Amino acid sequence: MSVKNRKSQRIARHARVRNKVIGTLGKPRLSVYRSLKNIYVQIIDDSSNNTITSASSIEDQIKSNATELNKIDASKLVGQLVARRAIDQGVSSVVFDRGGYKYHGRVKAIADAAREEGLVF
Repeated sequence: MSVKNRKSQRIARHARVRNKVIGTLGKPRLSVYRSLKNIYVQIIDDSSNNTITSASSIEDQIKSNATELNKIDASKLVGQLVARRAIDQGVSSVVFDRGGYKYHGRVKAIADAAREEGLVF
C-alpha cells in the first residue's frame, strides 16, 4: 500500500468522523494529529472556529523529557498537559476527535492521560 493511498484513506476516515463530531463552547472538540515523530493536540470550539488551547510534543517542557522517553510516553505527557490547560481555561468536558487514526498506541495514550487529569469524554 502506498503512502499516498494510506494518507488519502486517513483523510477520508477523518471526514467521516468530523461529520459526526462537532465541538461547541460547552463541549469543545479535542483533536489529535499524529506525525511520524511528534503528536499535536488542540481543543477547538467549532461554533466560533476558535482554538481554546493546544499542546504538542515539540514544546520545550515535553521535548526536554521526551529525549529519553518513547513516543507513547511522550504522548501521555502531551495528554496530561492539554488536560491541565483545558481545565485552567474552564473546560471540563470534551468530544474526542481521533483524526482518522485508529484508537490505539499514541492516540489512546493521549485520551487515557487526559481522562486521568480530569477531562470527561
